[in-house]
Amino acid sequence: MTNEVKGQVMQTIATLLTTAFGLIAALAWNEAIKSLITTFVGKGSDLIGLFIYAIIITIIAVVATLLIARAIPVPEEVQLVKIVE
Repeated sequence: MTNEVKGQVMQTIATLLTTAFGLIAALAWNEAIKSLITTFVGKGSDLIGLFIYAIIITIIAVVATLLIARAIPVPEEVQLVKIVE
């Protein structure tokens, strides 16, 4: 294998591992938020609890997406210049 292919394989493995850890963290937060809502809403209000949970997760996802998008620098437009000899 060439060094370029090895580098791509290692980058792919790192991406997969990072994604796996992100999924594990998301599942942990999922359970924590469900328990928190059950504590405040009560066990008998399952449908209301699910809607509250969905709204909270949607708000968190939107805010996180906006923050991530702002953190990534926008590349400047490249202006093409004709070189005349």
